[in-house]
Amino acid sequence: MPSTVQESMAANHSFWQHKYGNYQAEPTLPAGDYSADIVIVGGGFTGLTTAREYCRENSNARVMLLEAREIGFGASGRNGGFNMTLFGLEPEVTELFWGKDRTQKAQQYMKKAVNFVRDLVEREQLDSDYEHTGMWRLAYSTAQEKRLQKTYQLLCELMGKEDYQYLNHEAVQKRLNAPNVRAAIVEPGTGIFDPCKHVRELKRLALESGADVYENTAVTELNRHSDHIQIKTANASIRADKVVLAVNAWGHAFDAEKNLRNKQRPIWTYQIVTEPLTEKEWKDIRWEGRMSIEDNRNLVHYTRITKCGRITLGGGRVNSDFGTKMDQWHCEKSWQQLEKHLHWLFPTLKNKAIHYKWGGAVSVNLNMTPEISYLGDERIIQASGCMGHGVSLTQLNGRLITDLLQNKQSELSEFWIVNRRAIPMPPGNLLSYLGGNVISQTLNAMDWWQERELEKP
Repeated sequence: MPSTVQESMAANHSFWQHKYGNYQAEPTLPAGDYSADIVIVGGGFTGLTTAREYCRENSNARVMLLEAREIGFGASGRNGGFNMTLFGLEPEVTELFWGKDRTQKAQQYMKKAVNFVRDLVEREQLDSDYEHTGMWRLAYSTAQEKRLQKTYQLLCELMGKEDYQYLNHEAVQKRLNAPNVRAAIVEPGTGIFDPCKHVRELKRLALESGADVYENTAVTELNRHSDHIQIKTANASIRADKVVLAVNAWGHAFDAEKNLRNKQRPIWTYQIVTEPLTEKEWKDIRWEGRMSIEDNRNLVHYTRITKCGRITLGGGRVNSDFGTKMDQWHCEKSWQQLEKHLHWLFPTLKNKAIHYKWGGAVSVNLNMTPEISYLGDERIIQASGCMGHGVSLTQLNGRLITDLLQNKQSELSEFWIVNRRAIPMPPGNLLSYLGGNVISQTLNAMDWWQERELEKP
């Protein structure tokens, strides 16, 4: 484990990984031939939750989970740590694509997902630094405030007014010293945690439930046969009944399964974290509720307080990934823009130093909607397209996938994202890359238009 901040950033580690310190990874899968009931590829929130839930309901089953890196390296260990109810993009987008009934079902699913995570943390006493502090969704400009009012009305119509509160500019300023915020939606029933600590706690639960977890074990081949599926690594072969591909934003680069390549593409987003704030600085910004914050831009910013007294901020400008290199970890321009936005949002922190910077990939598809689907036949299940809002979603998805693996009809397995009609990404790296750039540039242009009245740094 790199010891200094510069070494950790150079190794593409998130702040959460760096803060975690020394970590003992599980051994690589040794050479040999194996058999399993279930093989799960990917050791993030989805994969580990599936492993734990399946083992708990099938105590005699052999479940093997293979993670190409160390657990916590991927999206599950480098996100913002928001246990939130946002599904896909804004609920208006879901309604536009899928109608009001499915949008309501999606919001109900996400509320259940948040409670699923919180209940797990409390029941299992997970060392995740969990805080159920609620969330604010902000508007900066006149156009964004009008959109926010429509979002609030739609959410209240879908879920009831008891879950939300609307704050105007005066009400916002009484509770948060952020003079450029015009309005906010308050949602008390959400939380924050340290995502790297949490995902490694999920590993502990999976191991205790009886799953076999192997880290630094990349899958190189996946072959279908009439009576089994063969999974190969560099020096081992596994004969399995069923497979779960929980690789999310890495799906297009997963050469072992061609049917996964056009499900989604990665969009790279970036984060920064400050030095610890002083007592006076906390008093000046009045962020006493410790709620998480996300604005209602198309290319959102998201910010929160850490357990160690810092502020993290992410989002804004994004990058597309050409080909399968997955190498867009560093972006000085994005980090500089995030620092400017932090100082613009909280002017009293204009001289606050940045301690750490990192980036990570978000799974995006053309429907702007999460997906769980079978690949070829019902022996292989994949999940992708979280749109950067997958912390709570992916964990409940793991419970859903467990029902699908057992051919169990349940309220979860009937959720409409299962085997929905997805629009495939354009073939080839160039078209997908250009498509991703067109989407990100369009969203950026929409934000510019809606914020043209603002004085930006």
